[in-house]
Formats: sequence, structure tokens, C-alpha cells
Amino acid sequence: MRNIIWLASYPKSGNTWLRIFLSNLLDDKEDPADINNITSTQGIASARHIFDEITGIESSDLSHEEVDMLRSGLYDIISEEAKDTLFIKVHDAYTFLPDKSPLFPASATKGIIYIIRNPLDVAVSYSNHNSCTVQHSIEFMNDGSYGWGTRNNRLKEQLRQKTGTWSNHVMSWANAPQQKVHIIRYEDMKQAPVESFTAAIQFAGLHFDPKSVEAAIKKSSFEEMQKQEKEKGFKERPIGSASFFRKGEAGSWREQLTPEQVKQIINDHGRVMQAYGYLTPEGEIVY
Repeated sequence: MRNIIWLASYPKSGNTWLRIFLSNLLDDKEDPADINNITSTQGIASARHIFDEITGIESSDLSHEEVDMLRSGLYDIISEEAKDTLFIKVHDAYTFLPDKSPLFPASATKGIIYIIRNPLDVAVSYSNHNSCTVQHSIEFMNDGSYGWGTRNNRLKEQLRQKTGTWSNHVMSWANAPQQKVHIIRYEDMKQAPVESFTAAIQFAGLHFDPKSVEAAIKKSSFEEMQKQEKEKGFKERPIGSASFFRKGEAGSWREQLTPEQVKQIINDHGRVMQAYGYLTPEGEIVY
């Protein structure tokens, strides 16, 4: 049974916002959803404790490659046991195992919602998230070998996630074979939230009236998420990062990036930026 909707994105592209919206929509409570208890989505695909619990194997005893070989079957089990649609966050790129089968199997997948964001803004947000310079962030985004949890000498709560370059990450999911894919732009989520979120939930097979969607969006506002983080913290905020919900704006890169950095990002990712409306055919920046 195909029960999983993958909520996929390159890091710092709006994935958490979408998950909090879904929690507010599906829970339908009077108060905004607790950002530390997003009950209506099912965590992240790379959660180490889920792997250990379901497989009965300590992932720490395995190599990254051995873990990957078991992850695909793990998602089949999760999908088979589900009674309803599951929404699972993913930051991995859409990759393939040595036998050419996908890490995220079509047999478990109902569909993919991919959130894309202007890489100029991603570079700035990602540097804050990683507590690194913007230049380092730009370099990570164009490193084909880049990923999270790749070190063997430091055990993380999450399994290794191959992200690769920003461009390859986007295209890996957009072109995932034998999969239904819905792409939602962060900028459209900001500028036309009702239309954007409605299209995403309809793709997932959910049907709610506009008032319910509007109410969930209001309870998922950036101001509300910032307020909760200030009051009680956010468990997904990395150690060393001042805040997870920093600005949430589209176009804030204009205040942070140098002309040389802007040129570098466009040189690295211009083709994909143009394909998704971040550059005009003439190469002008849209957002």
C-alpha cells in the first residue's frame, strides 16, 4: 500500500513551515499547534531511533552503505502498517542504491511534495542554521559530495543524508521516476498562501474548505512560530544557531550577499534557477 507523502526539500526551504501548517490543519484545534509536537506529520525519514526500532538493528553497528540498503525496505514496512496517509520530512536527495533501486521506493510512495526556495536566500538561511559563513554555505550548496551525518567519528540523531548540490537535489526529486511530484515554491507560499497550500493538500488527497485552510495558515504564521521558539525553544534548532525561525522572508539575500557571491550562486545554479522562475530568460533575478 502506498501511504507515504514525502515532504522533500533542500534544508532551509520551508519544510518546517509546511509541516506546522499540516498539523494545524489536520488537528483543527483552537490554539496553534505546538512547534515541538507536530503530531500530524511523522518526523523525518532519517530518524535513527525509528530505523533502530523497526529493523531491530543498532544502526551504529552498520556502515552508512549498510544502513542505506535497509532504509528502502524500512519505508515499505512503515507504509504497509499505516492506516492513513503519512507525511514524512526528507532532506536527502532522491538517490539510488547499488542495485539501481531508489532509496525512497515507489512501492511505499503515494506522492512527493517538493518545496523549492530561491538558492540566494537558502545560502543566507543555511549559513545561520549551520553557524558558518555565507561563503561556506555557498560552497556546501555546490558540493556534490555534501551531506549531513557523514562523519564516522560522531554519532548523530539522524542517519546519513546525501544532499549533494542544491541544483542536483532539486532535479533529483523533480525527476524521480515512477513518482507523482508536486513542486511548491517558498515564494508562492509567502505571496499566495491559500492557493499554494490548497494545491499541496489537494495533491495529497486532502480536501478542506478555504476557511479551514486560511485558519491553519494564520495559526502557522512566522510570527507565531517565532513567538513559540522564544518562549520555549525549538527542539530542531541546531546547537550554536541563534534561532531556527530567523526571518522567513523572500529576498532578504539582498541585504546579506556580496555581488561576487550572487554571481557565484547564479553561475553554479543558474539553469535550475531559470527553470523554476528565479531568473528570467535574460538572466535577471526575479526575487
